[in-house]
Amino acid sequence: MAGQFKYGVSLYSYTEDFGSIMTLEDGFDHAADTGATGIEILGETHVECYPEPSKDWLDKWFGLLDRHQLEPTNMCSWVDTKLRLGCQLTVAEGAAELERDLRLAHRLGFKSIRPKFGVIDAQLTPDPIWSGAVERVLDLANKFDIVICPEIHSPTPIKHPAVDGYIDFIERTGTPNFRLLIDTGIFQNRPLKGWQHEVPEGDSDHAKLINGIAVDPEEFLDIAKYVAFIQAKFHYINDDLQCENIPWDKVIPVLKRAGYEGYLSSEYEGAREPWVAIDQVRRQHVMMRQLEAQYDAAQAGA
Repeated sequence: MAGQFKYGVSLYSYTEDFGSIMTLEDGFDHAADTGATGIEILGETHVECYPEPSKDWLDKWFGLLDRHQLEPTNMCSWVDTKLRLGCQLTVAEGAAELERDLRLAHRLGFKSIRPKFGVIDAQLTPDPIWSGAVERVLDLANKFDIVICPEIHSPTPIKHPAVDGYIDFIERTGTPNFRLLIDTGIFQNRPLKGWQHEVPEGDSDHAKLINGIAVDPEEFLDIAKYVAFIQAKFHYINDDLQCENIPWDKVIPVLKRAGYEGYLSSEYEGAREPWVAIDQVRRQHVMMRQLEAQYDAAQAGA
């Protein structure tokens, strides 16, 4: 039988709740209530006084991890190459932003960070400074035992020059501290319902974000050995525990066949209304665990 997934929750799921009806303590409580063992955060959103939290905040952070028996999984960060109009971030400046977040992630106990570089086109091709900036901090990442994971996010498919560039970097440097993060939104094959903003027409990259780019889950097998983390993006799980946008009944078996044993970190990105995400994340955890159990049972009986 293939190894088991680990289940986590990204506090990003609770974006509409956090800071209004939900405190950091509440977020940990809801995440742990799903049976998750890992917690993912956005550094700038969830770390008070980012990037220099106080000793009191750090004490609270580690107290919550201990109380809920959760481990830090992935910290999302940004390299703001477009922060100033007409002034491009240099490789050295990009590396400095990465170093800042590596040091913070290390202080908080994370073993993975997802830096999002500024992009140069609608398919999310990263700014060319990314490779030079990452290469400058690989020794620090190795010292901290942290993996830097760029995100493969819709509308970027698996078969794309940006992904090829990341894999070429891994092969060229031989580093164990740079891998891929897959956002399961790339497997979305049905339109989002109830999108709360204007729905674009045609086949534009913006429209693809709403309608899905429908990457064949089988393509994951081609890049599985380069993947270190999966953000289990979803938008709506109905009362029958069926996802209405992403074919999880096809995604889970492929991940199992690939031998993936890392985290599936819930990332709810549906309707932004208070309280909804709490229920939706619970539903997704039940659904994913059921599908994994069904796969394992089928393999055991084969």
